[in-house]
Amino acid sequence: MVIKKAYKFRIYPNKVQQDMINQTFGCSRFLFNRALFDVKTTGSSFKKTHYMKEIPSLK
Repeated sequence: MVIKKAYKFRIYPNKVQQDMINQTFGCSRFLFNRALFDVKTTGSSFKKTHYMKEIPSLK
């Protein structure tokens, strides 16, 4: 028998940390939407290595 545990943590970031978290989520959302658009328009499959190589040029 396996017992699984879960923990919840509440964080209280300061203003600088909040901005950094929002920026990180925004970048992640942008990359996901771009990959989704590419997959839908070209009909090809998602290739992680392709998008990992593309990230530096998007910065």
